[in-house]
Amino acid sequence: MEISRSGRRAALGAVTALLLLVITAVAGPTATAESHPQPAADPAAIRDWNVIATDTISANLGPTRPSGQVVIWHGFVSAAVYNAVVGIQRTYAPYKWRARGPSTASPEAAAVTAAHRVLLTYFPASQAPLDAAYADSLAKIPDGRAKRQGVAFGERAADHLIELREDDGRFAPVEFTAEPAPGVWRPTPPAHLPFIDPWLGKLRPLLLTSPSQFRPGGPPALSSARYARDVNEVKTMGARTGSARTAQQTETALFFGGNLAMQFQSAFRDYSARHHLDIADTARMFAAGNASATDAVVTAWDAKLHYGFWRPITAIQLADTDGNPATDADPPWQPLLVTPPHPDYLSGHTTVAGAVIRTLTGLLGTTHLDLNVPSEITGTTRHYAEAGQFNEDMINARVWAGIHFRTADVVGCRAGTRIGVWALTHYFQPLRPAGPHAVPPAQQMCPHGSAS
Repeated sequence: MEISRSGRRAALGAVTALLLLVITAVAGPTATAESHPQPAADPAAIRDWNVIATDTISANLGPTRPSGQVVIWHGFVSAAVYNAVVGIQRTYAPYKWRARGPSTASPEAAAVTAAHRVLLTYFPASQAPLDAAYADSLAKIPDGRAKRQGVAFGERAADHLIELREDDGRFAPVEFTAEPAPGVWRPTPPAHLPFIDPWLGKLRPLLLTSPSQFRPGGPPALSSARYARDVNEVKTMGARTGSARTAQQTETALFFGGNLAMQFQSAFRDYSARHHLDIADTARMFAAGNASATDAVVTAWDAKLHYGFWRPITAIQLADTDGNPATDADPPWQPLLVTPPHPDYLSGHTTVAGAVIRTLTGLLGTTHLDLNVPSEITGTTRHYAEAGQFNEDMINARVWAGIHFRTADVVGCRAGTRIGVWALTHYFQPLRPAGPHAVPPAQQMCPHGSAS
């Protein structure tokens, strides 16, 4: 039977379509796609420069500086890197910036350039190692337009962050002038150092509207039963010798006795690598975590300046001056750890921990953290599956170390939690419709009352 003209056209069209499919399968991507390879976007570059930032900050400030200042610099670097990446990939809202980079730019080149430029601006004494590390990072990225565009946009992101932080109160001549009296902080043994970096309490926050935005009410009155409970608990559990601590409790106190900022950086790097976060989500984790930690330091130092509450070592040694019949003086008493040179209320460690943990649970959409946290003091690593457990250990650790009252720890955690909620409500939001991961869980993650 003769095939109609329309039938022949249909058959020919089918054969042509089949040939095109075969040719495409054999030839691979089109010439247009081959001429524009995917821009370099390895998230390992962000982790690498977080290590470089940590080393640079430690080299310039000292690895054991008893201050929250270390956190501030991580906040600055991470915010610039975040803007450099999401300004190109356009997955999340940039931090206080409307600029957008070309979609053909390498976010990896932008990230390492932003980190290098911010660190070099604030730590010019480290130029040689920073320049060497930057050259190594750029050498890993293929040359071409994407790289050049990424470098240019990374420079813009860094310059914008640096401009944002001009005249922010860093190193302002802030002093703690309250005269020693019952309940009032004064330098503590053994070094009797003055209040370190009091300007942190006046620093313009990264995310909050003012340093006092989440300032809590004051510490317990010296005459209160709550104050007596705080004093007697730390006196019993935080003593250097003769304490009622178990070996595990002592290990917990020591575990969190070092640089909390470094512990969190390591945990961020490990988590983002194990969970294979892409470059935008990696940048977001570091930026959101470190920005909320920065404002937690500002909040804690604001309260320290405002309330100026004395430390346990002073309160216990001078308990006969507090007017509370439920406390007894113990002049030789010493804490397990050396008391940092700034007031008790709020606890910097628990405020930072509360903010970071709340931020992470918001990013992940769950209180299940899966964090591996190392300690340079004990040389061990702990796995934290749940947010509440991390905060509980942190609160207890500062009491068992003998350097904070429980109230300063618990209230610090709560203030930090509020900062974490604020951070993700106002910043770091997805530009596309938000999934479950963008909604912070509502559970209370700061335990209260006495340790069991």
